[in-house]
Amino acid sequence: MTDQAIADPVHAFIDETVKGHDVVLFMKGTPDQPRCGFSSVSVQILDQIGAPFVGVDVLQHEALREGIKAYTDWPTIPQLYVKGEFVGGSDILREMFSAGELHALMVEKGVPLGEQDA
Repeated sequence: MTDQAIADPVHAFIDETVKGHDVVLFMKGTPDQPRCGFSSVSVQILDQIGAPFVGVDVLQHEALREGIKAYTDWPTIPQLYVKGEFVGGSDILREMFSAGELHALMVEKGVPLGEQDA
């Protein structure tokens, strides 16, 4: 970790959140009330495969919204992390889900999947 990362509480929060949970979705809104279509689709995909996840609402703080983009050098939100690794945004999730790759990734990483939606 760089000195800048240690000095930046937003970066530290993101880092701790990503590393402290199996699956994290940085999104606009909450899993119960997504506030953009891309976040909504991402939540639906995770629910469909039965992946338990933590949703972090980036709309609560401008510094968090900008910080997550800088954390991965990825310009869009939502952003999915699995076991501390950045997976991608909504389009990548949709492609991986359609190909069966997202479910396979969760299994490979040891994420306990619950019941899949019908």
